[in-house]
Amino acid sequence: MSELTPEQTERVVAMAMDLARTGETDQLVEFIDHGLPVDSRDGGGNTLLMLAAYHGHAATVAALVERGADVDLRNERDQSPVAGALFKGADDVVGVLVAAGADLEAGTPSARAAAEMFGRTHLL
Repeated sequence: MSELTPEQTERVVAMAMDLARTGETDQLVEFIDHGLPVDSRDGGGNTLLMLAAYHGHAATVAALVERGADVDLRNERDQSPVAGALFKGADDVVGVLVAAGADLEAGTPSARAAAEMFGRTHLL
């Protein structure tokens, strides 16, 4: 992406974030496979993985993990992707992240604390 201006790069990242939010896996991985960093962040520190996890897109989360996304990167509010998925009740996403080795103690609240709050400890 070094050939893009900062403004163009910002637009590409914003488009990728929207694809992560909506679970458009095939389009999103094209961006990554063509050079977009898999751990790109938005203005709130959310990664593509965070947005896909929070919005319940297990296939997108799995594709990002396969491409090396850091499952433990937290946003500016210290929230982790696995805690966000637990909060939203995205059990299949939680499974993908736990299998990928997500740190269940990271963030505020931690995934373990979120699971206890929402009666989902069986997922961990």
